[in-house]
Amino acid sequence: MPATVHPFPNFKPNEDAERLRKAMKGLGTDEKVLTEIAGTRTRQQLIEVALAYKTQFGQDLIEDLRSETSGNYRVALLARFTHPITYDAQSLREAIKGLGTDEKELIEILSTRTNEEIKGIRAEYHRLFNRDLEKDIIGDTSGHFRRLLVSLVQGNRDESTQVDIAAATADAEALYKAGEGRWGTDESKFNQILVSRSVAHLRVTFEEYTKIAKHDILVAIAREFSGDIKDGMLAVATSIIHLPTFFAERLYKSMKGLGTDDKTLVRIVVTRADIDMSEIKEAFNTKYGKSLGSFISGDTSGDYEKLLLRLIA
Repeated sequence: MPATVHPFPNFKPNEDAERLRKAMKGLGTDEKVLTEIAGTRTRQQLIEVALAYKTQFGQDLIEDLRSETSGNYRVALLARFTHPITYDAQSLREAIKGLGTDEKELIEILSTRTNEEIKGIRAEYHRLFNRDLEKDIIGDTSGHFRRLLVSLVQGNRDESTQVDIAAATADAEALYKAGEGRWGTDESKFNQILVSRSVAHLRVTFEEYTKIAKHDILVAIAREFSGDIKDGMLAVATSIIHLPTFFAERLYKSMKGLGTDDKTLVRIVVTRADIDMSEIKEAFNTKYGKSLGSFISGDTSGDYEKLLLRLIA
């Protein structure tokens, strides 16, 4: 199984809710219990625990966790107990609001979610903030990068698994002619093909592109684009070629050098533990020659470190 967190056997949400209540009431907090439950139940199970908690005790588990914990440990805990669609909507709002925009967070989320998930995120974004996600993106970005994000936020990628080899080859030729095969770059053609075609189709297209150009599509994008649109196109292409490698690269960049991008670290570990974290760990080890766990241990500490390591175990 590609996930590192699996449905907990003999799951009893009422019992988990009671344990969490005991761990937080009175003086002090038993973080060991919080970490054990948050790190060994799936997000769906944790949502059931939160409902059981409110049903039994008439209090909101998220608010109790918020008041009883702190720092990045609190951020990671709250994320585990939040519905995935709600969490993505909240993350996108955080990436947009205030001064500056976290372009890499926007592209990470929008380029790796399914059509159904993106449509759910748009609806949840409006419910939570009474704002339109597409309009907010348009207001905070510009140029070809804005067009790429607007295309992605439609959630309208072809999701079929059948591939027409001739059509894929034609798209490879069109990409070459739109970039390396001409003076200047036709950004709209890249946008059209990379955002609308199916993952299966694009993987064949990229293979055909390598035959034409004698190097892969990532080299071509790096040569033809710059700035945010380059980062955006590279993210889309990398996630299509091998999604675990895309997340491995994001995790590495969140921890390398001075300081840690804890926001990105938490988001990826929390969201992928139930999906494909085993494959991300393998891709990380292959690409960087060190384990993801060793990087996390070197960049985090205390209960925060324990929870992240539990989630990727």
